[in-house]
Amino acid sequence: MMKNVITSFSIAITLLTSCSPATEKKGDKTASPDVKTVPVPVSKTDQEKKSVSELEIPNDFTSLVPIDILNGKSTNVYDKYGTEFSGNCYSCDLASLSITKKQIRWSNVCDEKDTFEIRDFSYSTEGNKTIFKTPERTYILTRIEKTPVYELAIEGQDLKLNNKRISKYFTTKKALPLFKEHDCGDFEG
Repeated sequence: MMKNVITSFSIAITLLTSCSPATEKKGDKTASPDVKTVPVPVSKTDQEKKSVSELEIPNDFTSLVPIDILNGKSTNVYDKYGTEFSGNCYSCDLASLSITKKQIRWSNVCDEKDTFEIRDFSYSTEGNKTIFKTPERTYILTRIEKTPVYELAIEGQDLKLNNKRISKYFTTKKALPLFKEHDCGDFEG
């Protein structure tokens, strides 16, 4: 009787091991039919966090110089905007702007040592706008032309800087020579 039980038990074990699914071989990418592999999508918030952490401040913003509308009717950007003569050459009270990851710096156009710096800020981009936020105010630089012409809007507390009047429009220092009236010439005011 014991012999029959051992024989029956051996047959049952043999049947069970022969019916179990084959184990996956190393390098074999086929899985058991009961196992489904589903890719886990990355949430939009993860993607947004990644894009914000990888957001770079445009290189243009490292050396922005003030310009003004000289001929509002012109369709040529380089004739429409140009150097504001009195602020650059006569009163020397305009502010240039430099923005890097570490600071926002306002400097007098005639004296680069006369500066006002902001180090506590965050930034983001929305289309053609770059937004810089400080505890006191929000600075919005909007690219308004195909050429590097930016319009600055400041929201929040008034920004009053000694001897550094803030322009509404800016361009890059590199592009400035392309605009009308970019040199003070022999003016001795």
